[in-house]
Amino acid sequence: MNFLRTTSTRRLIAGAALTVAVVVGGVAVATASGTGGTPPPPKALDAAIHDGLAAPKPAGVTARIRFVNNLIATGALPTGSPLLSGASGRLWVSGGRVRLELQSDAGDAQITFADGRLSIYDAASNTVYRADVGSGNAAGTPAGKDHGTPSLAQISSALQRLAEQATVSGAQPTTQAGQGAYQVTVTPKHDAGLLGQAEFAWDAANGIPLRIAVTAAGSSSPVLALEVTDITYGSVDPSALAVTPPAGAKVVDLATPAHAGSKDNGGATTQGLTAVQAAVPFTLKAPDTLVGLPRTGVRLVSDGKDPAALVTYGQGLGAIAVLERSASTAASGKSPLDGLPTVTIDGATGHELPTALGTLISVERAGVNTTLIGSLPPNAAEAALRAVLA
Repeated sequence: MNFLRTTSTRRLIAGAALTVAVVVGGVAVATASGTGGTPPPPKALDAAIHDGLAAPKPAGVTARIRFVNNLIATGALPTGSPLLSGASGRLWVSGGRVRLELQSDAGDAQITFADGRLSIYDAASNTVYRADVGSGNAAGTPAGKDHGTPSLAQISSALQRLAEQATVSGAQPTTQAGQGAYQVTVTPKHDAGLLGQAEFAWDAANGIPLRIAVTAAGSSSPVLALEVTDITYGSVDPSALAVTPPAGAKVVDLATPAHAGSKDNGGATTQGLTAVQAAVPFTLKAPDTLVGLPRTGVRLVSDGKDPAALVTYGQGLGAIAVLERSASTAASGKSPLDGLPTVTIDGATGHELPTALGTLISVERAGVNTTLIGSLPPNAAEAALRAVLA
């Protein structure tokens, strides 16, 4: 929820980089090399997943990738970062270390991960973003530990639970980056807001993730996609994994998830309408329902300085989140959404960020800054915010 508190162009750039890094990090679970470009033989989905996960790991991965980002309309943000506009690039993975280089006419970006430290260099703004994201390796497993491959029964059980919430295709034989691959499509069954479906493809011989794509409802073109276009397995020169930003680059340390919550003296998270209202210095607006969705939570959140209230409505991908905080806190420094189109909601003024998968609106009235985010088109998000402010 820290994203809701500080949504700025720099945070959007960092968020995009984190998304790319998480997807690319999955490559570290890669296994021995695959060859050829012939689709693999048909196989049940659970077996295809199990066999990919069980394959041995390679010494390293070198690949060319293509990153598509159509989430935010061109020109909506005053930045030329390839993390927001999409780019092609190169990827190296070895020994739990990852380097991703994105190249575009709008500028270059470098993303590196090692020893739990994520570093993002955006050349367009000459800024380095840094974050501690855990001590494990890029695959999410602590170095030196192997938790074993899930059994076929465990994978089958997980797929059955997923099938209660989404329609899951079988393992569809295909090719990607010259490798025989399996692809699966996941389409939510229930309210998923503006999300259409997600597609995943992995190397049939060794389980390496080769493509992930997300589409919006009613569209066949991906909103976000990361795909490998060429790949080689084998040792990686250590120099390919190192990046040294220019000496004059600005450095921004990003808050970690540990700072996103707020607890009472007993260590318990402060939640519930009455408890949170007592902890914030403004009158909390938290109707029982919002555009037909029931209120599902009220939680105190903080950046370590100023308390704020997070109110949620609905469940899953179709949920709506509303963050309320003192306007004096929100106004400290430059407004996080400056440069975006302005909006006026029942006398409250602010800014709006529409995307292909949802809308964020932040407005100020009567000493309170209210930010709403949900997988809704702008008109629906504005109607929801009016209901909050009423």
